[in-house]
Amino acid sequence: MQQQFKVLLVEDSRTQALRFQFMLEAHGFDAVVVSNGREALDRLKQEYFPIIITDWVMPEMDGVELCQAIRSRKFDGYVFIFLVTSKDDPDDIVAGLQAGADDYLTKPVSELELMARLNTAKRVIDLERSLKKRNEEVLHLSVTDALTEVHNRSYFNTQCPSFIARAVRSRQPVSCMICDVDHFKKVNDTFGHLAGDRVLQDFAVCLKQQVRQGFDLLVRYGGEEFVVILSDTDSDKALAVAERMRQSIEQLSIPWEDQTIALTASFGVVSYLPESMEHLLSVEQLMAAADEALYAAKEAGRNCVRRVTL
Repeated sequence: MQQQFKVLLVEDSRTQALRFQFMLEAHGFDAVVVSNGREALDRLKQEYFPIIITDWVMPEMDGVELCQAIRSRKFDGYVFIFLVTSKDDPDDIVAGLQAGADDYLTKPVSELELMARLNTAKRVIDLERSLKKRNEEVLHLSVTDALTEVHNRSYFNTQCPSFIARAVRSRQPVSCMICDVDHFKKVNDTFGHLAGDRVLQDFAVCLKQQVRQGFDLLVRYGGEEFVVILSDTDSDKALAVAERMRQSIEQLSIPWEDQTIALTASFGVVSYLPESMEHLLSVEQLMAAADEALYAAKEAGRNCVRRVTL
């Protein structure tokens, strides 16, 4: 089903407004009519209109001023603006386009011309939407690990400093944990790399179930190693989260061909309460401390949680 385009019609003449509205709705457009520029701006605060048709000559705020006001604001998508005018001087037309209009309609506006120009506007808007969607997909791919669909190391490098800075502002601790699959090389050697991929996917799911979306950060740091940043979380709470993760992973039973893969994981935890922006611990220092704790967990026989104190 073809999407219905919403059109905001700005026209102070009731007769002209009704004529435009009739033509628009006859061709499947959803037309909303306002009588002046101020009303148009108020309506745009409430909802997004991909197409605006505005008269040029209006009291208080004319069409050119409305174009300028619209271009100074941000919307959910591109706004294609038509100026309707009886002016035919090239300088006037240039002034309107420079103010932010995309196209113009000369009075009296024929239905055939209106529809032709609106179809052009629709193509532009559709292309803009496709480009925006593609850019969002590219951005998602650039910060997401393709195998596990959690964030990647690049995203961690850009976001971790903000978690530390937020801890300063809120005067709340931030915790970091590093974890990895115990004896992951043996999994690959025994079952093959496809099985190893499946293990990492299920491993990531277990971790994801314990982190708070929008508050914490989970990343695949590299290979079988994952990092979790827990905001507003002290050492004891972080230790409890890590233990829940460890138990969840220990309970995993991954069917593979005619066998079952069992897993365990080791966790290193560190917590930090920065005193001021002048005495911030660097990301490298935080990671080094968490890595030290992970090493202690492996030295203790793996399948356990260890923490260090800063």
